[in-house]
Amino acid sequence: MPIKIDESWKELLREEFSQEYFEQLIEFVTAEYKRTTCYPPGSKIFAAFDRTPFEQVKVVIIGQDPYHGPGQANGLCFSVADGVAHPPSLMNIFKEQQKDLNNQYPNSGNLESWADQGVLLLNTVLTVEQGKAGSHQNKGWERFTDQVIKTLSNEREQLVFLLWGGFAKGKLKLIDEKKHFVLTSGHPSPLSANRGYWFGNKHFSRTNRYLQEKGKEPINW
Repeated sequence: MPIKIDESWKELLREEFSQEYFEQLIEFVTAEYKRTTCYPPGSKIFAAFDRTPFEQVKVVIIGQDPYHGPGQANGLCFSVADGVAHPPSLMNIFKEQQKDLNNQYPNSGNLESWADQGVLLLNTVLTVEQGKAGSHQNKGWERFTDQVIKTLSNEREQLVFLLWGGFAKGKLKLIDEKKHFVLTSGHPSPLSANRGYWFGNKHFSRTNRYLQEKGKEPINW
């Protein structure tokens, strides 16, 4: 399976790509994509890295694994392809953004415009079998994406990490909070949001305020 990924990441992760666990992971993923329907499309598995080069990353949002319904996943966490109905978590993200920034609720759930501005939309597991959430967990993806988070923390400064929900908060140990700005809240899923753990976190305005304080362009959410 050819890995479509920006050169900056290829260089940084070269060592990871050559490790035995990663070779076994790619063998597993290749076999699964041949055996059954998996998401996202093969060419978009590494879309987050291809869309947001390493040196352009300003914000990191950590998701779990891709949407597992037909036509939804496009390789960016929480994002769906143009014309696809917004999943509940994404709807709540947009509602919070609308309230926080006084924005219009967007028509499209495609977050490629965020990625193009330096928001790395990173799922910790990059593939999934259709209709089976979590089906590609514990195959090696987590080891790979943990290394990505560590590399960002070690090699860059003044990034914003948005950790939504318990799973994402578990990655806090990989991040140097002295160098980076970390915001945590409940997950935007209805279960968490309706219990009051998501709405009102103001992560979008707080991110932009920090970026501007550091002399960086804010994100046009």
